[in-house]
Amino acid sequence: MRVLSGIQPTGNLHLGNYLGAIRNWVKMQDEMDAQSQCFFFLADMHSITVHEGREQRLTNVREMAAALVACGIDPDRSVLFNQARVPAHAELCWLLNGTARIGWLNRMTQFKDKAGKNREGASIGLYVYPVLQAADVLLYQATHVPVGEDQKQHLELTRDIAIKFNTDFEREVFTLPDPIIPKETARIMSLRDGSAKMSKSDPSDQSRINLTDDNDTIAQKVRKAKTDPEPLPSEAKGLEGRPEAQNLVGIYAAMAGMSADAVCAQFAGQGFGAFKPALADLLVSTLAPIRDRYVALKDDHAALDDILRKGAEKAAAAAEPTLRAAYDAMGLMR
Repeated sequence: MRVLSGIQPTGNLHLGNYLGAIRNWVKMQDEMDAQSQCFFFLADMHSITVHEGREQRLTNVREMAAALVACGIDPDRSVLFNQARVPAHAELCWLLNGTARIGWLNRMTQFKDKAGKNREGASIGLYVYPVLQAADVLLYQATHVPVGEDQKQHLELTRDIAIKFNTDFEREVFTLPDPIIPKETARIMSLRDGSAKMSKSDPSDQSRINLTDDNDTIAQKVRKAKTDPEPLPSEAKGLEGRPEAQNLVGIYAAMAGMSADAVCAQFAGQGFGAFKPALADLLVSTLAPIRDRYVALKDDHAALDDILRKGAEKAAAAAEPTLRAAYDAMGLMR
């Protein structure tokens, strides 16, 4: 089993990133046997579809690496690296551009969403983003890829590209990856709007809990989180039509490893004046060690660069046989 997943280094991680993806990465890492391996990468080559200054991009990569290590990713047990240090990603992407079809890319809903009405002004990189994603996965012969609802289409495209390449060149160069849908993936919504996902792009910092927030800030954000005047029901089904209440109960359940029904049973009949302090205490006790570890790491550029360099060396060695096989299948001398 070989698991691969990546994250764009675009600023501080927040609670939604942690509960929705990173915590599951750590769990997969910890459950791997000696014959299995996890590859986790910072998708800095994907990040160039949005203009960003040199120094800011370097800072984002290092800070994201620090955050992942602080959350529990162990560079000695997993391969942690940034994409740009492994040129094979870009090389394989170009080779796969000969296999991917415009019709396939035209169906990618994420491009439509991100480009919006300004499709003509969008970068070529944004359009072929899914081909680079396919290269990321296929390069390491990944057997499994953790995906959320918004990434299922991209993994299907990856499989389509792999099948066409293998068929066109009559060689089994690429492994067909299967999706991992984590059982405990939490969908965390904005603290200001229960119908919108928690996002680092939201202009209001009050909408999210950043993993860098101090204890007082976490408590203050929870206290000011939007709710309704009704008490908590005894069962989760009683939260229907109450998106903000549902979100806070969902956060508590995810942090405590409980079901939403169990949380409701525990706080049944109580208002948010009692529930919010309990939620804040739970968040602080879980996130404070992560924040403290992050703060200790984030400015140690030499240590972070060393982690990423060693990870890239491992990744490049793992990628080389696949890249060589792709060149050979296509009759390209390298």
